[in-house]
Amino acid sequence: MLAVTGIVLCLVVAIAGLVIAVADRGATLIWLRRVLDGWMIAGSLLTLGWVLLLHRADQSGDAFGSLQDLARVASDIVVFGLLVALRYSVKRPERTATTVAALALIVLTASDMLRILMPAPGTWYGIPCAAACSITGLLLIAVAPWLAGGSSVVDVDQRIMPVVGVVAAFVPVVICVLALTAHTMAGGRTDMVLLVLAGLLPISLGIRQGIIHADHLRITREVTTREALYRALVDGTRDVITIVSLDGRVLYVSPAAHHIFGYRPEDLLGSRLPLYCHPDDLTPLMQSVEALRQEAASGIPGPGRRVSCRVRHADGRWRHVESTVSHHTEGMIFSSRDVTDRVAQQEQLEHLAFHDALTGLPNRALFADRVAHALRKRTTRTAPPAVLFMDLDGFKAVNDSAGHAVGDALLIHAARRIQASVRAEDTVARLGGDEFAALLEGEAGAHPSRAQDVAERILSTLTQPYQIAGREAFVSASIGMTVALPGVTPDELLHQADEAMYEAKRAGKGRIRTHIPQPRQTRHSPSPEASHTATPLHAPDQPAAHGLGQ
Repeated sequence: MLAVTGIVLCLVVAIAGLVIAVADRGATLIWLRRVLDGWMIAGSLLTLGWVLLLHRADQSGDAFGSLQDLARVASDIVVFGLLVALRYSVKRPERTATTVAALALIVLTASDMLRILMPAPGTWYGIPCAAACSITGLLLIAVAPWLAGGSSVVDVDQRIMPVVGVVAAFVPVVICVLALTAHTMAGGRTDMVLLVLAGLLPISLGIRQGIIHADHLRITREVTTREALYRALVDGTRDVITIVSLDGRVLYVSPAAHHIFGYRPEDLLGSRLPLYCHPDDLTPLMQSVEALRQEAASGIPGPGRRVSCRVRHADGRWRHVESTVSHHTEGMIFSSRDVTDRVAQQEQLEHLAFHDALTGLPNRALFADRVAHALRKRTTRTAPPAVLFMDLDGFKAVNDSAGHAVGDALLIHAARRIQASVRAEDTVARLGGDEFAALLEGEAGAHPSRAQDVAERILSTLTQPYQIAGREAFVSASIGMTVALPGVTPDELLHQADEAMYEAKRAGKGRIRTHIPQPRQTRHSPSPEASHTATPLHAPDQPAAHGLGQ
């Protein structure tokens, strides 16, 4: 009686743990499939056990012993069901419960072997050995579901059944058929319980297969819906999505390619990288592709890479493209966006930051940078640069009398005349207001006489009449000139030219003054002041009239 009581109590706790172990938060079809799997396993074992009990009852007629054996068979069924549930429901690090359940199965098996092999297996401290093994095994069963991994199945998605699980569904039916066949061939009797069990198992198998088919249909519909959503997102985005194999062959191109680059997606399939990429941008693109290939070969995928390049449009123009390249199951996936407008805006902002908005000439900041660069690149074999500072004489009178529109037009004409008077490699800048500057490099800067020729040419062209809005405007210019000596700084060079220009203004305007720097002295030697020499103009002795001609 003690053994029967222990079996019943432990069986109740084990069944509760088994219910917790096989429960999950999945769909109803998944839950039904698991219930049927459990029933098929239990039903097949119960059928086998009932056949054996009928055979024993026929031989001995011991009904109470048969019931005890039936309880033992039921506990074995629970053990097998629990092991199956834990084995396919927990993660690999959480299999402590499975291990304990396996030990329980070993102990219970030992108990059954003792009863079968030894009619009187003996006692241990007054407790039958077979009963002690049964109680120990069932206690382990009761504990197993509450250990690590015993209840973690609620967080596992078991929609995808392993192949072993699919094949194992047919094992109970095979066991049931074999047991019934052996029982019938041995001449055993058949009762209502055996007929019900034998009939329910095939029916359960058919229902189970129908549930699996319905679940597969549901999964297929979900996959189709997700694929349609994915395609709608890809086809609707303005980015060009391109899937490329590891050997560089194009496998897929989204429809946005026709809108962005003018190519039909079907015409690009099968092509190989690089696709219409600018030759100067090939290196960074192929380096990123090669890095992804190496990562794919090593099996350690890294983060995506961002690549910028120019791609030829179908109309022949170059478009600036920014792409994110990352790993894909079939190779690599490019997500490319046309950033031509953004690049143009950035270039325009950079141009405005270093150029005069009215004349388009470099501004003071860019001119100072050009001067510093000219001084840095100068060597003993290269000629020193020269700087001209120009201020328009009489511009204020024109601007005040004729208006700012005429004044702006005059500044634009003056800028063009100065640019036309120097070489293409020289730099002309508007420093602000009516002040301009020119950086002369090469031979023009090396020889003061040649720089003087350039200055006189500029002065001559600036004093020519300006035809603006049907009227003539007259201005002149004061020009200061200096040539860089070794050791001079950019600020010093610009200051020298500026001082020479103001010296020309003080001398009566419409003139050129040259700042002749003296060689640098040692620390203890006096530093002589730089001298300014007046240069005669190729013009009448009287300065030109300023203002608007009537």
